[in-house]
Amino acid sequence: MIRQLHLIILFLSLFLPDSAKSQDISLYHQFNGRYDFTFIGNTLNPQENSFQTVPAVYTTSSASLNLAPGNSIKKAYLYWAGCGPGDFNIKLNNQPITADRTFSHERTTSGITLGYFSAFKDVTTLVQQSGNGEYTVSDLDVSDYIAAHFQRKTNFAGWAIIIVYENSSLPLNQLNIYDGMQAVPDIINITLSSLNVIDNQNARIGFLAWEGDRDIAVNETLRINGNVLSNPPLNPANNAFNGTNSITGSSVLYNMDLDIYDIQDNIHVGDTTAAIELTSGQDFVMVNAIVTKLNSQLPDATVSIDDIGLTCNSRAVTIDFTVYNLESTNALPQGTKVKIYANDNLVGTFATLHAIPVDGQESQSVTVQIPETVFSPFDLKIVVDPDEQVIEINEDNNTFHTSVTTIISPKINTLEPLKVCNKGMGSGYFDFSDYENIVKTNPNQTVSFYESSADAENNINPITNTFHYFVAHAPKEIFVRITDENCHTITSFTLNTYNCPPNVYNAVSPNGDNLNDTFFIDGLRNIFLNFELFIYNRWGKLVWSGNHASDDWSGFIKDGVGHQLAPEGTYFYILKLNDPDYPDALTGYLYLTR
Repeated sequence: MIRQLHLIILFLSLFLPDSAKSQDISLYHQFNGRYDFTFIGNTLNPQENSFQTVPAVYTTSSASLNLAPGNSIKKAYLYWAGCGPGDFNIKLNNQPITADRTFSHERTTSGITLGYFSAFKDVTTLVQQSGNGEYTVSDLDVSDYIAAHFQRKTNFAGWAIIIVYENSSLPLNQLNIYDGMQAVPDIINITLSSLNVIDNQNARIGFLAWEGDRDIAVNETLRINGNVLSNPPLNPANNAFNGTNSITGSSVLYNMDLDIYDIQDNIHVGDTTAAIELTSGQDFVMVNAIVTKLNSQLPDATVSIDDIGLTCNSRAVTIDFTVYNLESTNALPQGTKVKIYANDNLVGTFATLHAIPVDGQESQSVTVQIPETVFSPFDLKIVVDPDEQVIEINEDNNTFHTSVTTIISPKINTLEPLKVCNKGMGSGYFDFSDYENIVKTNPNQTVSFYESSADAENNINPITNTFHYFVAHAPKEIFVRITDENCHTITSFTLNTYNCPPNVYNAVSPNGDNLNDTFFIDGLRNIFLNFELFIYNRWGKLVWSGNHASDDWSGFIKDGVGHQLAPEGTYFYILKLNDPDYPDALTGYLYLTR
């Protein structure tokens, strides 16, 4: 009698209006290839919670994986769930597990709000290493929330692993995993997207659900595209979620379901979506994950830009790109178009050279011309199968973008001609070491100097001594190469000489000691070839005159055809350089001593 009263109270509470919060079921991951899937998992409820007299949930349970030989594990996703806000740190085979993603559901019934959780972890490596055998989840503890949830008979916990495996003998399939957390009563409508049905043979759908009760079957139906799904006697048409595992045939998977249905006659070639509808007039059920397996023999083209070759001051761009056919179930046809755009301006149309097999790729190198109307930097876009002439698994992953900045000759500062004093015949020593910094417009530029334009262009034979550079015959042009980001500018400047004023030594002592024996003017004879020199005594009488053809004055006075010694004393000179830069004569004095 007590048990019957308890059930009546439970049923009445489940019929009362409620409100809920949840996360819609959506696509998590898609696999294309020779794949199939299975589930393993177990409940932590010792019996169905609707019939517990004393609330209880274990913290540990186990399940076995028995994949057939030849099946290779591709992915393994662990889901665990329970009542309460969540336990997100558990153990699998005694290995610590922390959730990567979490889901939650909150339900208010008759003024009482209760929360539920689910968690996700990618455990592929662990399962691949462990292989077939027993898997144990432990430390999943919802004990703090059992008493509160026992009021609504929703105290539960459990776990499951969705295993995707590969086998070369399987047909080419498309396998989609959807997850979230949606609940009934009264109705759930889920649209499964991203399908690509080519052949519905052996099409299957699997469900991971929580909190279903075996003995509550009021308007509880599961439909796909309007068709009721069932696996009698395990999953009757009116009691889809009833604590069963259709892989093992178990009917004591208390308050959770791991069920796989054949949907070959419920989905059609050409379908890209499927409508899932779950109704329940009484039973509280939460759907956590859905897996579909469909035969789908299609390519999936993607593309990447691998390298970009730029030439200095050129609008020609060389592009190395690769077309891939990954996550596909069929070859990508030869001649699949590839278009390249610069800021949405079409600059090149190409095509694959060969059929690209599943998991294959093809690389090409092409050159395109960027229009003058496209300014740097610009968006370089490459699209494979731009006109969607090839039916693909995914039409939304055919584009690759990158930003391109063209390279131009670096800007530079002007270098003025450099002049030094003529050392004779236009020769001179030059220091242009500071021109390295003067010519730069930014510190990243590198500068080098050359004696010819060809050397500068070819970057060979640079001038190493810019501090004391000798020129035998000026003027001479020096070429400068300024480089920035693999682009360079060539400029030049001129080295020239000018006739500096001569330096007069105004002491003469013609005594034969080889010191000041003549009137010496440094920088005169080999520079000013047309000079004229006149020497006067202190009364203004010309005592000597000479030019480039004469020897230096040695203290003798010209007297007709003879010479006589000039007396000691002060003399004056007039030096006419006869040079355009020095139109005026230079004058001064000298002192003659014996």
